[in-house]
Parts: sequence; C-alpha cells; structure tokens
Amino acid sequence: MAEAANSTADTAAAQPKYVTEDARRTPVRDSFDVIVSGGGPAGVAAAISAARGGARVALIEQHGSLGGVWTVGLLSAVHDAEKTSSVLGDIARELDAASARRVRGPSDFLYDAEQMKLVLERLCSDAGVVIRLHTRVVAAHVDDGRLTDLVTESKSGREAWTASVFIDATGDGDLAALAGCRYEVGDPEHGETQPLSLMSIVSGVDADSVRQFWDVSYRDRKARLLAEFARAGFMPSYGAPTLFHLGADMFALMANHVYGASSSNADDLTSATIQARREIDESVRALRSLGDPWTGIRVVTTAAQIGIREGRRIHGRARVEIEHLVRGDVPEDSVTIATFGVDVHSTNPSRGTATNLEDRPEVRPYGIPFGALVAADVDGLLLAGRCLSGDFFAHASYRVTGNAVATGEAAGFAAARIAELGSVGAFTWPERLRF
Repeated sequence: MAEAANSTADTAAAQPKYVTEDARRTPVRDSFDVIVSGGGPAGVAAAISAARGGARVALIEQHGSLGGVWTVGLLSAVHDAEKTSSVLGDIARELDAASARRVRGPSDFLYDAEQMKLVLERLCSDAGVVIRLHTRVVAAHVDDGRLTDLVTESKSGREAWTASVFIDATGDGDLAALAGCRYEVGDPEHGETQPLSLMSIVSGVDADSVRQFWDVSYRDRKARLLAEFARAGFMPSYGAPTLFHLGADMFALMANHVYGASSSNADDLTSATIQARREIDESVRALRSLGDPWTGIRVVTTAAQIGIREGRRIHGRARVEIEHLVRGDVPEDSVTIATFGVDVHSTNPSRGTATNLEDRPEVRPYGIPFGALVAADVDGLLLAGRCLSGDFFAHASYRVTGNAVATGEAAGFAAARIAELGSVGAFTWPERLRF
C-alpha cells in the first residue's frame, strides 16, 4: 500500500503545470461600429440605444437568452425604475401589452421573466442589433492604448470581433479586465464582497392566504416570513427573506445568501450555486411542513445563473463616491439621476445575515457622470451597469437594474457618436441629457 501511495504522489508531482498550445490564426467573425459584451439590462439598453443612434451593433451574450439577472437570474423585480429612459419605457409598455408587469410603486415593478426574454429580443431585433447568444468573451487585444478587438469561444469555435467602440456590460467587468484595466473589488476595509443569492419561482399557494407575507410594508413582510421559517424550525441564510407576488399563484422567492464567493472564480460560483439550490429546496420543504396556507407550495424552477451583487468596479475617468450620494451631487455630465439607497447586504454572517439598514447613510438623488462610464486605462471602451467606476458604498446604490438600463442607454448613445467621431476624447456629453 505504501508503494502505491508513493507512486500516486510521484505521478501527481510529475503532472505539468501548463499545457503549451500551438499558435493559431483566429478568424475575424465581423466588424461593427459598436460591440456590446453582456446582454443583461445594461447591455440590452446599450445595444438598442447605439443601434437607434445609427450604429451597426453586435450584442454578445454567454447565456441562451437576453436579460441577464432579469431572466437567467429570475430577479423578477426592477428597482429605481422611475427614469426618463426611453428603453426602459419601451420595455415597460411591451410587458404591459403582454399583461406581464405588476407595478408596486413609482420606482418598482415586477415582471414575468419568460415574457421579458421575448420583449428584449424583439426590441433588439427591431432596432437592428445583431444578437449572438451562447458566446463567451475570452480575450481582448489592445494596440497603442486602444481596444481593437475581442475574441470569443462558442459552438462556432474561436472568433475575433472588431469594432470602433466597445461597451462592457458584463456586470463583473470581464471585458475591461481582459483588456488590462485596473479595478477594485469588495469593501476597502476588509475586501469582503456582498453575498450571492439564487432566485427561485414557487407556486401552489393562494395569494390571498399569504398576503401578510408580500402585500405589507418592506420590513413587515420580511420579518413575518422570517418568523414563518423559524416556526418551521428552519433558519435561512438570508435574514430578510422576501416573497414577490408575480400574479395568480406564482411567486419569486429570495431567501438565501452565499458568503465569501468570488464572481470571477468558476469553482466558487459552482459551489455557491449547488449550496443555494439545496437551501431553496430545504426552505420550501420547511414552509410546506407547516401545513396551511403552505401545504401546496413547490419549486417551479431555480435560476440558471446565481445572482451576483458585486464584481469588479472598473477604474473610470470619473468615480461615483458615497460622499456624492450623501450630498446629492449632480455633475453637469450626469447621464441619469439615481435615487436607490445604499443596499449593502451583510458581507459576513458573523456580522448578521440581512441588509444593513440601520447604519447606511441617507441618499439624496444624485447624478452618475459620463466620466464614470469611460474606462480610464483603455481607449475605445465604455462601461455600463454595475461595473462602472465607483466606490463600494456608491456601487451598492447604483447597481440596481433601473440604473443599469439608464447607464446602458447612455453608453450606447455615446458609443454611436464616438464611432462617428473616431475617439472618446472628441465626444462631449450633451448638457442636461438624462436617461
């Protein structure tokens, strides 16, 4: 047995640390005025906006549908939605026409994720956007400080795509990182990031019978649902579980936190997803054990992608900081006005398992400057959504998807004009234009 163990150890030690691949010529798939990486809320808005501005646009998305956290993530809610964004207005009208939207307030609505997929595809197609699904960006090339192309992998193999302007709407800043941009991650005090959460859709419960858990104040509905779990002898990893009523007997359930997982580490994402899906099953079983009104509750589906609150924050030519939110600063080149509070979910369960509501600063309506959408280290690259330039606490406000759409629409608007002008430096954000 000792010889066999030593043989195994010797074999492991002899394994190479790297595999050398032959040099290869990567075919150029196509050339565009604007290429958007990431088809979530920010990316869809950016692509539609750029195409409506006259640019030839490609939208590259790794999953099998557009929408990102809205669809493959089953978020089911849009926050900070009271915008002048024409794209967000078009999305809302299309959802209303399909009876697929429930308005909860002036800045908050719920939606049907399947209808959202169709709406986003239709709006992009109508604008002339070239959509490529099932495709991941794996490399980026910079020449003399300017991003010239990106490389993808898919069932079609390895392909290069060139453009005059690129927009990183990946959420985690993947394209910018591949291009060599500097970035920050996590709380500057200890480096911890906000937890991940896997959404699920549940059914089998009469809406009126559980109204006290969804149709009451923000704090009350969370506290009451947490008490129900406690009554069943189950404590969810998220201390402020939420039930969103989507219509009929359909609900979205957010009741888990996974701590210490990196959004840029596949092993972390894998274990986090498995852990969260197991907890969803346990949490629904716990409610069902209580009997009425939970007797028939069941999981319809879990999200294909775990929800990521925080990834890379790319360095931009300007930066959104918490002081700007507290003062309500609105720079002249603001692309949108944000109003959402500083929503920091606990970064460590030893300090609690809910959102930190008591210590967060009061936010006044503030502007997100165009400079925060412009990568500082690489020319020809714009940022949209939660990877734009800001600090940890400001990010916890502007990361919500109403703001992602607005910053995406702004980036698309600018990209179409920058493609005509030839450089970001030749473009000035129009005075008082807000999305």
